[in-house]
Amino acid sequence: MLAWLSRRKKLPDLERIIGAAIEHHRAGRLAEAEAGYKEVLAHDAHNIDCLHFLGFIAFQRAEHRRAVELISRALALHPANAHAQQNLGNAYQALGEQQQASACFRKAIELKPELIDAHFNLGIAYRELGRRQEAAACFNQVLELRPASAEAHYCLGHLLCDEDRVEEGLACFSQALRLRPEYPEAAWSLALARIPQVYAAGEDPARFRADFSRALEDLERWFDARRSAAGAAAVGTVQPFSLAYREEPNRELLERHGRLCARLMGAWQQAHALPRTQPQRTGGMLRIGVVSAQFHNHSVWHALVKGWFEHLDRSRFALYAFHLGTGQDEQTLFARSRAAHFEQGPRDLARWVDAIAAAQLEVIIYPEIGMFPTALQLASLRLAPVQAASWGHPETTGLPTIDYYLSAEDLEPAGAQANYSEKLVTLPHLGCYFQPRGAAAPSPKARAPGIVPDVPNLVCPGVPFKYAPEHDWIFPAIAQRLGRCRFLFFTHATPGLSERLRLRLQAAFAARELDLERFVTFLPWLTNAAFQELMSQADVYLDTIGFSGFNTALQAVQCGLPIVAREGRFLRGRLASGILRRMELAELVAASEEQYVELVVRVARDAAYRASLRARIAGRRALLFEDRAPIRALEDFLLDV
Repeated sequence: MLAWLSRRKKLPDLERIIGAAIEHHRAGRLAEAEAGYKEVLAHDAHNIDCLHFLGFIAFQRAEHRRAVELISRALALHPANAHAQQNLGNAYQALGEQQQASACFRKAIELKPELIDAHFNLGIAYRELGRRQEAAACFNQVLELRPASAEAHYCLGHLLCDEDRVEEGLACFSQALRLRPEYPEAAWSLALARIPQVYAAGEDPARFRADFSRALEDLERWFDARRSAAGAAAVGTVQPFSLAYREEPNRELLERHGRLCARLMGAWQQAHALPRTQPQRTGGMLRIGVVSAQFHNHSVWHALVKGWFEHLDRSRFALYAFHLGTGQDEQTLFARSRAAHFEQGPRDLARWVDAIAAAQLEVIIYPEIGMFPTALQLASLRLAPVQAASWGHPETTGLPTIDYYLSAEDLEPAGAQANYSEKLVTLPHLGCYFQPRGAAAPSPKARAPGIVPDVPNLVCPGVPFKYAPEHDWIFPAIAQRLGRCRFLFFTHATPGLSERLRLRLQAAFAARELDLERFVTFLPWLTNAAFQELMSQADVYLDTIGFSGFNTALQAVQCGLPIVAREGRFLRGRLASGILRRMELAELVAASEEQYVELVVRVARDAAYRASLRARIAGRRALLFEDRAPIRALEDFLLDV
């Protein structure tokens, strides 16, 4: 008995150590807190609190996988710990694993309904999963518990803007700013979220554009010297993406936006004392960074990036891939196998800057700027001596930090340099190495969904925001000329956007005393195989006017489907017409909307002409695919720049 008591006295006072560790943790002394928790676990390996708090330290250090491991061990011992469930959800959310995160947040709320952060973060998870109504319910629940939550109003604003309820969304951003006057993200969103994705019938696009310009001017003033360092968090939260869907010159607006982004990101870089690298070429392999969120089965990857990783000369160029996204598939694994160095998110902005700076890159290429917030933030910094963008988003970036814009000879109009703040570089032909993606042969067994027998079937493949209201008249004009036909549109993941387009088209058909339902079908979004089956059985592909299709147009070519395009004023409106001209099928490129109607009617009506077009497409489509000339030209550019 006395021997046991003697050993007992040698044990440390675990409660005292835990208490001290918690105090260190609250004060932000993570190393001291970690040491205390580990000391307790050395004597009590199943201490739930220490496992949980060690996991939280891992989360604070952005070691999110480690956080999941530790907090999961704590919850295996005590599943009813609401705060641990919430923190496990936070770790999963930081990893981009929103399904797992949402399950944890729901469990935390079940255990402790008043956990405001669990409701809020569940709303974030639901928005990422596309479950917008449930996300809105979460943010409204936050407001029930904390009516003055500026963050909940801000997130509701984004949900409303996702559904094109712009005025309601702006009201939410305004309320967020009233509750928290120094809220950069809300100020940014209030200025830049003003242009609808899809215009409703009767809306004047010019009014929205003018409103956007005025709001951007206000935003430039709002971010004065006092606020600039905090502005980095706002950059990219809303991007002027919708400007591209109007066939107007956007350079001036995008340069103003780009200068603001660069100013705010530069202030952030200076405030955080982050590196400004200027590597020198040593005569060895050139270190080329590719920064993108689309290293996966995505149109940007297939159209542009994959060819670089597959065919750039690896004896002269070392490709460093920085995958900003969280998703992985077989294309991600392929990119990893071809890269000299591959890094993937999620990680915060400072860690991305550190990783890119550590690579000492000589050139950085951003395949798409304008689609992913972190890409815009990084592109607004000077992280390499030479920085270039490409046409994953086919519009000038307006950023003073981007030196070159990599485009294509066959896609640009004469005098195109005037459309860019960057120096324009046009690579040969279509500017890319594109591999055929295995078009399906027409099935003898059944008609594809949506195909109507014995009438011309006209594929209209664009997302709703690619259809400008001034072109709505084209579809009933074609219907009047053909008599019987079927336009095949596709329902967007946000059905309200497709409904706006449908209502506009209904009005356009009614204006010509035609019934929309007799001519137009909105199909559900199809798998790639089903979409190719449909195109194999359709009669004409109607390219979108002003913002053309590229990957979908190439799929149509693979299926032998004739394309009619109206050539645009800018790169974004010339993708399909460039494909047609490359195949020596310029006869299918219209110079006006009226000629576009004439061409569609001719191809749809004339079966012999259509058959001849299919034969010519089959004979010439090899010109489009596996073209190494753009790769060789890109190599020359990289060596000379």
